[in-house]
Amino acid sequence: LSEQAEDGNIEYKLKLVNPSQYRFEHLVTQMKWRLQEGRGEAVYQIGVEDNGLLVGLSEEEMRASLKTLRRMAEKVGADITVLREREVDYDSDVPRKITEVLVRKVPDNQQFLDLRVAVLGNVDSGKSTLLGVLTQGELDNGRGRARLNLFRHLHEIQSGRTSSISFEILGFNSKGEVVNYSDSRTAEEICESSSKMITFIDLAGHHKYLKTTIFGLTSYCPDFAMLVVSANTGIAGTTREHLGLAMALKVPFFIVISKVDLCSKATVERTVKQLERILKQPGCNKLPLLVTSDDDAVTAAQQFAQSPNITPIFTLSSVSGENLDLLKVFLNILPPLTNSKEQEELMQQLTEFQVDEIYTVPEVGTVVGGTLSSGICREGENLVVGPTDDGKFLRLKVCSIQRNRSACRVLRAGQAATLALGPFDRSLLRKGMVMVSPEMNPTICSVFEAEIVLLFHATTFRKGFQVTVHVGNVRQTAIVEKIHGKDKLRTGEKAVVCFRFIKHPEYLKIGAKLLFREGVTKGIGHVTDLQAITTKENSQEESLGPGQLNF
Repeated sequence: LSEQAEDGNIEYKLKLVNPSQYRFEHLVTQMKWRLQEGRGEAVYQIGVEDNGLLVGLSEEEMRASLKTLRRMAEKVGADITVLREREVDYDSDVPRKITEVLVRKVPDNQQFLDLRVAVLGNVDSGKSTLLGVLTQGELDNGRGRARLNLFRHLHEIQSGRTSSISFEILGFNSKGEVVNYSDSRTAEEICESSSKMITFIDLAGHHKYLKTTIFGLTSYCPDFAMLVVSANTGIAGTTREHLGLAMALKVPFFIVISKVDLCSKATVERTVKQLERILKQPGCNKLPLLVTSDDDAVTAAQQFAQSPNITPIFTLSSVSGENLDLLKVFLNILPPLTNSKEQEELMQQLTEFQVDEIYTVPEVGTVVGGTLSSGICREGENLVVGPTDDGKFLRLKVCSIQRNRSACRVLRAGQAATLALGPFDRSLLRKGMVMVSPEMNPTICSVFEAEIVLLFHATTFRKGFQVTVHVGNVRQTAIVEKIHGKDKLRTGEKAVVCFRFIKHPEYLKIGAKLLFREGVTKGIGHVTDLQAITTKENSQEESLGPGQLNF
């Protein structure tokens, strides 16, 4: 780094010894800006020049600098934690050090920083157990006691396999300490005492549940993915597919090798080597980074967020607790990816909420869960939801909003929440619908084109072929109408293909990522063109003026 980056949340400071009042005010303003960029988190490296030169400070100067930093943090209402300090080799007799400090402040408009991590891994790789240990705070007994707290359905407890998508939360308070269920706290209490929340989306590992996994990866928009691999089986079953999915959906991922208590060092090393080999292949092109100390964990978290082709690898045990702390250190420092600028831009667009789940709650009425992909949504707002089977949009009102199980007045782009819709008829809703502001005049389509790559197939992929298409939260069977410039496609070939939804029109956007499958046939791509259904066809029986909003 020759110049210090103006944006980003890492700040280099040579020293902060007794600044003048004017300089102090300037430093505080700068800290506010850094925190805003990092959505409430910033890393200060003290003893480093602006151009990144490691100069180091004497013990006394460092003490004074940290004192100033504490004063600055108090002024903006933030907390600081020393991440690490290291000595710099200089010719001087006095030892000189540089210190890295994490500054964290929860933005005024939200209760906590929110990170979503999708958890992938082969069946029996130990991922539910790992989540149980992280979020419950007690080690496993080696027979899966920790994970029982996570299962939602009876058949999962009986077979010990996850088929639905479950959410687990892990909080960190502003000092970087773990806040979880260990002191028998409720979810609400965890939310209240955390300044950073990590929501783990535990996805199914068994290949029979692959569609649940794909749904989780596309519709919950995770910031990161954690791939769990068991040390004693190495890369097996669906691990490769999960790796491929994370790559295809461009979700930065890190890897956890679990169950190291069950096997020898040599076996663990073999699994690490096997992973490193796969990661370095031309298709992946990742730089593996094995984390063995706190120092590595700090480096990994910072590098990982800056360059997506670094893949940190952790080796740990949920039974002995070995290296579990390194993963916690990493998760605590992991910065949110989308910076505030992008979020600001998204917030200025019109409201659009993707419906992922629908339930009926006694005395509240119909409730929908999902993610606000753009705009801002407030309590009491009027939106329209659709498209229905006949391509209409219906009016509704947002009665109340809940985020991570606690009430919230305003929802901002990129946040996940549940919205209560009061007496709205639940049978009119389905997964894959969107709720948008009425002035958006949403376009819907049954026929669309996408540029795709066929990853794998058994039969010939040609006109008339039927596949299940996933785009964000939309999942529907579509038929191949036409392949431009070719009769059929083979594995690894690219083409623009025209699809038609079989059942009902959907709301799609150009550029949206798409994934399709049918048996062993799989492919990925993005939407390039939509044949919008016009108002005329849509509501012939009653002409309603502009837009397709039939109420």
